[in-house]
Amino acid sequence: MSELLVKPCETREHIVFKETIHPAPFQCNVQINPKQTSKEVDHVNNIEYLRWIDKGSQLHCDACGWDRQKLLNSGVMWFVARHEIDYLSEARTSDCLRLTTWVEDIRRVKSWRTTYIHAIENKERVVCRCKTLWVLVDLETRKPTTIPNQMAESLHPLHPPKGIPEGSGFLGVSS
Repeated sequence: MSELLVKPCETREHIVFKETIHPAPFQCNVQINPKQTSKEVDHVNNIEYLRWIDKGSQLHCDACGWDRQKLLNSGVMWFVARHEIDYLSEARTSDCLRLTTWVEDIRRVKSWRTTYIHAIENKERVVCRCKTLWVLVDLETRKPTTIPNQMAESLHPLHPPKGIPEGSGFLGVSS
């Protein structure tokens, strides 16, 4: 497995893409490792897009104050329930890529996230778009669990959270 070269961008580096509907999305630069391409042609393997999307989601949660260690200490973790991905153009090792992601909405135990990956050389183009359904899972029971208000708010969803009881949160965990 090749190293993921996905690094968060500073806010001043953000690029506004016409597809971005969130007022403050999270962005990362993605550097393509030649090991991520097909052996036959200079073309990024499709599985790499999912790895970048997953890493971008993780980095966004980290930036919102919910890194993996805090989630583990809380006895929960986000699990993917569904990816809907459209590959719109190919990426090659010479491409400079920008991943843009945001949380669309949050319901009681699940959240939809949107991610775009753009090639940003010369003329910007969408390489792929993805909608991911994430479910917050209790690591002890392995069942979905209610997303706490403080987590829902910190992820800055595009639409207000729904179905989350007032005052919901993890006992003994401070932000």
